[in-house]
Amino acid sequence: MSKKKKILFIIAILSCILLAFVGGQSYSKYVSEVRGNGIAEVATWSFKVNGQKEQVQAIELGSTCNNETLVNNKIAPGTSGNFNIIVDGTGSDVGINYNIKFENETTKPTNLKFVYEGQEYNSIDELQTNLSGTIEANAQEKTRTITIGWKWNYETGNTQSEIANNDQIDTQDAQNIANYTFDVVVSGTQVVPQT
Repeated sequence: MSKKKKILFIIAILSCILLAFVGGQSYSKYVSEVRGNGIAEVATWSFKVNGQKEQVQAIELGSTCNNETLVNNKIAPGTSGNFNIIVDGTGSDVGINYNIKFENETTKPTNLKFVYEGQEYNSIDELQTNLSGTIEANAQEKTRTITIGWKWNYETGNTQSEIANNDQIDTQDAQNIANYTFDVVVSGTQVVPQT
C-alpha cells in the first residue's frame, strides 16, 4: 500500500470513530427500570357461636335450671333458668354484624316467658327483634355473650280469678305439650367498610 492510501485509510477510520462517538452521544438517552410488587393482604374472616363454626349445640331449657324437684330436667310451672349464646369474632380482620333468630318453634307453654336485659318477652319472636349487634373490626374484645333468661311462674296473674285461669292453662299445656323445641340461628355478616 502506498503512503497516500495508508493515510487515507487511517483518516477514514478516524472519521468513522469520530462520527460514531459524536453521533452516539447525540442520540443516547438514560434508561432505568425499577420494579416493585403490588401486595394486598386479604382480611381474615372468623365467626363462631358457642365455640362452633357450623352448628350450634341444642339448648335444653330444662338443663339450665337448678331445681331438684324436677325429674329428668323437665320444665314445669315454678322453674326458671338462663342460657348463653356466645358470638365470637376473634381472629377476624373485619367488623361483624351478628343477628340471632329462632326457627322451627314448636308449641310453647303459654305462660313461659323470656327475659333479656331486664325486659320480659311473651315469645321468642318478640325476643329475637332485640338480638343483634356489631363487633367492630378494631374492638379490643371480639366476644359477645348474650344471656337469655326464661321463667315459667308458679302462679301467673294478679287476681284469684286470673291465677285460677292460668293454672288451668298450665295444666292443659302440660297435658298437650310433650316437648318445646326451637332452633337457634346466628348469622354473621361483614360490616361494609367505610371510605
